[in-house]
Amino acid sequence: MEVLHQFNMESLQERLAKIKYVLTDCDGVLTDGGVYYGDQGEYLKKFNIRDGMGVERLRKLASIETGIITGESSPSVVKRADKLGISELNLGVKEKKGVVNRIIKRYNLKIEELAYIGDDVNDLVVRSLVGVFFCPSDALKQVKNEADVILSLAGGQGCFREMAEMILEAKGL
Repeated sequence: MEVLHQFNMESLQERLAKIKYVLTDCDGVLTDGGVYYGDQGEYLKKFNIRDGMGVERLRKLASIETGIITGESSPSVVKRADKLGISELNLGVKEKKGVVNRIIKRYNLKIEELAYIGDDVNDLVVRSLVGVFFCPSDALKQVKNEADVILSLAGGQGCFREMAEMILEAKGL
């Protein structure tokens, strides 16, 4: 894990302790960004079970809910969100900033109470709307340059779980 920007580990812990809601991109974060296609279209996406446990641990230990915002409209993502009990599922989103603003209003959140994890340039538009911006180790360079924390794990390889455990640790859980 690499902590960037002007704050040190102590202030990062303070910021993480304030988190009440986590938003995530899907492809490149919860998956490795790959998709298998058959003659009927999208066939499979691979999700990491450890990331699912991260969603569950955030909810059960800290009452932190997770929402997904993705540009894709994938039945696989719907199934995964249902399995994980994620009701804040936003599919086919082309303008993530508007969705994040609606979530902030819907759940009466302050910017410092929201964390986001994304891997691509379309995620950068929400950077100013969250208290802590994370990215997987294999995120695009532009995203790494803007992230508060570059996680040590890649998309689809447990990066969401790594982020979840950082938040839980900061909360003393």
